[in-house]
Amino acid sequence: MARKPARAGMAPSPSPTPLRDPRRARSEIAFEDQSLLGPLFGQFDANLVQVENRLGVFISARGDRVQIEGSEDAVARARDTLQAMYDRLAMGQELDAGAIEALIAMSVEPTLEGIVRGSSDAPPVMIRTRRKTIVPRSAGQIPYMQQLASEDIIFALGPAGTGKTYLAVAQAVSQLITGSVQRLILSRPAVEAGEKLGFLPGDMKDKVDPYLRPLYDALYDCMPPEQVERHIASGVIEVAPIAFMRGRTLADAFVILDEAQNTTREQMKMFLTRFGQNSRMVVCGDPRQVDIPGGDRTSGLADAVEKLEGIEGVAVSRFTAADVVRHPIVGRIVEAYEGPGA
Repeated sequence: MARKPARAGMAPSPSPTPLRDPRRARSEIAFEDQSLLGPLFGQFDANLVQVENRLGVFISARGDRVQIEGSEDAVARARDTLQAMYDRLAMGQELDAGAIEALIAMSVEPTLEGIVRGSSDAPPVMIRTRRKTIVPRSAGQIPYMQQLASEDIIFALGPAGTGKTYLAVAQAVSQLITGSVQRLILSRPAVEAGEKLGFLPGDMKDKVDPYLRPLYDALYDCMPPEQVERHIASGVIEVAPIAFMRGRTLADAFVILDEAQNTTREQMKMFLTRFGQNSRMVVCGDPRQVDIPGGDRTSGLADAVEKLEGIEGVAVSRFTAADVVRHPIVGRIVEAYEGPGA
């Protein structure tokens, strides 16, 4: 199979830490359903090129068999990645450059296959919504998704692009579909990121919507737009700034607070004490991106985690640059800003 470059815009970045194991290995893997080979390999073998470039292996395909050559560790990771790509297609899920990048990153986890796909005594980790089935795309997302399905209050801490808010919204939509909660309440503080926007025109909804746009985007990705609009109109889905939460008891609801690092200690205490019967609460934020006056010293997120971590019913998930599931360069940018030399 002649190797061709990936199409424009899809050329993957080389691995920042290429494998240097001098021991060479060769492995062959066969795929049963030949109808999946086209999307598995990608146009002009772009998907195979991406795996080759990231793991430093050579891949050749003949018929339904793929041969992988390289160092022992790299061959093992490439084999696991290709099998995971095939399994994803077999389950009817999409396979794009971002999904492949996530599978490559996750191939360093030795128990990943059993966790994601499930085994005879353990169900797979996934979230089902109206529009898609979501599986973990980084090692850090696995325990987080398990917490979303079981814990009462979850703090999700980490940089942008790690799926904190998106997975929380997906789990909320899933529970609304199954009827385990009756309402979705999505909130965030109305704080600008380093600039003053002044007075915004329109009614109250028009004024707060720009701050809540990321939550709307996640909703539209998990539910048909007409259902989102209908649920918002009926009050089943409520999207509001945190200031509107005072004095309420949020029962039978899945409650999400985004950008929680920009709450004050008083706001965070007020929000957490809204928790009602048969509810679940997820608090998402990046402790390193505090936009309120006083910075970390006044952030309600850091204060709440310090006080509540370890309490029964409260879980904390911490993400790093390795968990970023956007374009690979985002992870490298986060590492540059927050790594040891930052």
